[in-house]
Amino acid sequence: MLPSINRLTKKKDFDAVFKEGKIVKSGFLLFKTAKNHLKESRFGFIVSKKVSSKATVRNKIKRRLREAVFTKLKDIKNPQDVIIIALAGIEKKEFSEIQETINNYLQKINV
Repeated sequence: MLPSINRLTKKKDFDAVFKEGKIVKSGFLLFKTAKNHLKESRFGFIVSKKVSSKATVRNKIKRRLREAVFTKLKDIKNPQDVIIIALAGIEKKEFSEIQETINNYLQKINV
């Protein structure tokens, strides 16, 4: 489970990342990243109804994304705010594929 200190929860935080952040598309995920001035990186997750109309499926995807980030949390060096947006097709992907995509992205931006 992702600790609350590592979560983006407020609308103003999401808005700041959307306004200032850089976008990188990686397969079935879209990453929006902006630097923060905190000691910890924070993550937000967006899974829209375009992915699935069922809330249970959307919640399952968010749980998988949170777990994939949690496994890499101890390796993060540069604190940033990251919003991970799930695109259509992610519901058919295995957890290992999701985890690999997130790991590759975090290594690429040298977080």
